[in-house]
Amino acid sequence: MQQDNHQIPDTSMRYKLREIIFGTDTKAGRYFDIALMICIIISVSLVFLDTMAGIHEQYGEIIRIFEWIFTVIFTIEYALRLYCSTHPVSYARSFYGVVDLLSVLPSYLALFFPGANFTLVIRILRLFRIFRVLKLLRYLSEGNVLLRAMLQSGRKVFIFFFSVSLIIMVLGAIMYVVEGPENGFTSIPKSIYWTIVTITTVGYGDITPGTTLGQAIAAFTMLLGYSIIAIPTGILTVEISQEMGRNKDLRRCSNCLKKGHENDAEYCDHCGSELQRDI
Repeated sequence: MQQDNHQIPDTSMRYKLREIIFGTDTKAGRYFDIALMICIIISVSLVFLDTMAGIHEQYGEIIRIFEWIFTVIFTIEYALRLYCSTHPVSYARSFYGVVDLLSVLPSYLALFFPGANFTLVIRILRLFRIFRVLKLLRYLSEGNVLLRAMLQSGRKVFIFFFSVSLIIMVLGAIMYVVEGPENGFTSIPKSIYWTIVTITTVGYGDITPGTTLGQAIAAFTMLLGYSIIAIPTGILTVEISQEMGRNKDLRRCSNCLKKGHENDAEYCDHCGSELQRDI
């Protein structure tokens, strides 16, 4: 029988780097993740601080130097991930691969837009550095559960928002007919804007109905908004619950026969007995 190549231990440098960069169950891997998380937090904090006029004037050059230092660090990390990955193309197309690329790309694109005329373009590109904070999700198993739950509930949430959009358009058209331009409802898009503001319970107050019928519709719209808010929350809650159930380990404790442990659990959370790994 031919031996599976995946079972042969690899001692090459590429395997060791993959174990450190992609693995979190080793001491070196944990240190690598912690160091990278610190770099991400500091880098994103510098982006926020650089938008403050006083700090930008006094420490703009220092911040720019540190931004390039972090850009080089993230570039090396991205290159190493491509090198270590067993499927580099698949990783580059994955969610985290795209986030890694977007976290370093603006700094290099800014080099091709020199001069005062392109200042606004450079500022817009720098905003994309905030994508670095999304890289933190890679190191949080709870974040991965939430991300998968959001993806699973995507179709249900889309249908929900589509239905709400239809309701908003209908109510906006009705308010335009009932109130008219004399009360600030000068067009259907303007009326739809009022409906969105009202149904989300924001209520800026820049447009208010003046007729009794319009006020009655406004009251109905506000009550409808409170009812609608709970729907996407319930959808996401159900998906998170199901995802957490799928994320549970199916191993059964040999002492108390309890199942449903965390995947990385070494001991039973009910009786404390050591859990046996499936071989």
